[in-house]
Amino acid sequence: MTNVEKVSEYLDKAKVFYFLTTDGDQPKGRPFGFHLIYQGKLYFGCGTFKNVFRQLSANPKVEVLACMESEFLRYDGRAVIVRDEDLLEAVRQAAPQIMGLYDANGWEMGMFYLENGHAEIRGLFELKEEFDV
Repeated sequence: MTNVEKVSEYLDKAKVFYFLTTDGDQPKGRPFGFHLIYQGKLYFGCGTFKNVFRQLSANPKVEVLACMESEFLRYDGRAVIVRDEDLLEAVRQAAPQIMGLYDANGWEMGMFYLENGHAEIRGLFELKEEFDV
C-alpha cells in the first residue's frame, strides 16, 4: 500500500475529517468528507465560492485532521489547485450527488492536492507512524 493509499484509507475509516486553513492570522477548521485518489494523488474539493477555497488560495499551507477512537491522523502540506476536466469527471463518477448539486446551481468545484505532504498517526501519548506523502 502506498502512503497516499494509507492516508486515504484512514480518511475512509474516519468518515469525517477536518480541514484546517488560516484566514489572515485566525485559524479556521471545518469538516470535510470527500477525497479521491486520482493519478496517484489524493485530491480534495470544495466550492470555489467558499471561504475555505479563498483561504487556501491565499495561504496554501493546510492540514487535515482525522480522529478514530484513541488515535488521530495529521496530514499537512501545501495545497496545489488543479483545473482538469478529466479529474472533475472522475469526481462526478465518485460523488454524483455532490457534483449534481454543483452542476445544477452553476457552482465550480475547486480541486486540490497537498504537495510536500507529511503524515503522522498518533495515539494519545505516542507517535505510531510518520511518513511523507
